[in-house]
Amino acid sequence: MARIKESNFGDTSFQRLLGHNLEVMQGWCYLGNVLEKEGLLSAELKEQVRRTLAQKNGCEYCKAKGKPQFNKFDEKISIAVAFTEVFLKQKGEISDSSFKILREYMTEEEISELCAFISFTTASQYFGAMMKLEPVRNQQ
Repeated sequence: MARIKESNFGDTSFQRLLGHNLEVMQGWCYLGNVLEKEGLLSAELKEQVRRTLAQKNGCEYCKAKGKPQFNKFDEKISIAVAFTEVFLKQKGEISDSSFKILREYMTEEEISELCAFISFTTASQYFGAMMKLEPVRNQQ
């Protein structure tokens, strides 16, 4: 059970926890929708990064959506996930050499999108972890 009761606003448990401040929930959802969709980076790459982050960021709700699917990895996804693993271990102390590797496979714009996605997704997962947001259980 989450640490606070859900509001009446939002479509998901996550949104309803944010929904105590409607403007925050709407802004958060808007940015999440922008970052998750197909952009300079594929939605599949972002999903594999999200799954990688979920395994270490402590949100059971996010973990329940599954582990990275290695059968869906291509070269670019592999590099993005490897960079994500570096982030998880080093947080803001990522070396220039890690960015040098990224530049071999991604444009500056793609790197910016990847880092924004990693940062936002981590914040979302930390929020879920702080609130003890649990996975939705199928009711039969």
